[in-house]
Amino acid sequence: MNRWGLSMGVSPREPLTNVTELASTAERLGYEAMWFIDFQLGMKDVYAAMNMAALATEKLAIGSAVTNLLTRHPTVTASATAALDELADGNAMLGLGAGWSAVYGAGQAPSKLGDLSAGIDEFRKLFTGEEQELYGTTVRLATAERQIPIYMAVSQPGLLKLSGRKCDGAILMGAADPEFVKWQLDFIYEGLEKAGRDRSELTIDLVVTMSADDDEEKALSDVRAWATSQAATFDVWKRMPPAWERFRPEFAAANSGYHLVDHLSRHADHKQVVSDDFVKSVALAGTVDHCVARLKELCGLDIDRITFALLSGGRLRRMDQIANQIIPAVNA
Repeated sequence: MNRWGLSMGVSPREPLTNVTELASTAERLGYEAMWFIDFQLGMKDVYAAMNMAALATEKLAIGSAVTNLLTRHPTVTASATAALDELADGNAMLGLGAGWSAVYGAGQAPSKLGDLSAGIDEFRKLFTGEEQELYGTTVRLATAERQIPIYMAVSQPGLLKLSGRKCDGAILMGAADPEFVKWQLDFIYEGLEKAGRDRSELTIDLVVTMSADDDEEKALSDVRAWATSQAATFDVWKRMPPAWERFRPEFAAANSGYHLVDHLSRHADHKQVVSDDFVKSVALAGTVDHCVARLKELCGLDIDRITFALLSGGRLRRMDQIANQIIPAVNA
């Protein structure tokens, strides 16, 4: 496995114009994909950010990670994604999920599995550019040029199986833990088998976050906000790997104390509710040698790409460290 991507949001405290340098630098450093967070209350607009990235790059794959079916109508999302695809020279991706921060922030609840399955079908029809009977009327996406690949953000069994059945890609969320990922992969395989699809028809993109620093405490503090956001989403899980059951009290505490407006902020007060043990399980934090060893384990799994969720603060430095120090050591 030697394919690498990045994921980021544009915080309210930084100018959108930063995206130009970040995207062009990512492409120069050899990253193949860049995902942008869609959270209308806590981040600057995802489509503005993606379009700026597209104009600054030539081959970088660019997509939303992830949008949802509720805060924007699928016809609006399809049109915006087709425009992105034009600007990105045919390198757009559509990342779709049940919805969490964006959806709860709008006073709604995440999409059900059946709605997501139907939503995938709707996007496929819209991207044909032909007339379709949808939403109780006849619609046609006049700007459609191709079937833009649809990725699904997945973590729990139902979504994992759905991605195997219907998607072009799976954005694998959850933990930077080999046993956890293996548990998830089995559900993806189940979905592939049920649909009669080959493993090669699905790109599995594992999202992790990392802080490599000689000061372990500093590294742990750096990724704690990410770990807390993951813990909050885990609270509703009915099934998870047995080894993770011990963290359930932390999941409940994270969910009850989470502040959406500070989603993924390294300065959020809620980040203190999770233990070091959980942080070390869900993220990569420690010395360079420690992070390299953990990444090597993940690279040995049946995944196609690893995407690093870029933490705020010093993003250019983090991108450079990963590309020029971490990845060469992993490949060696």
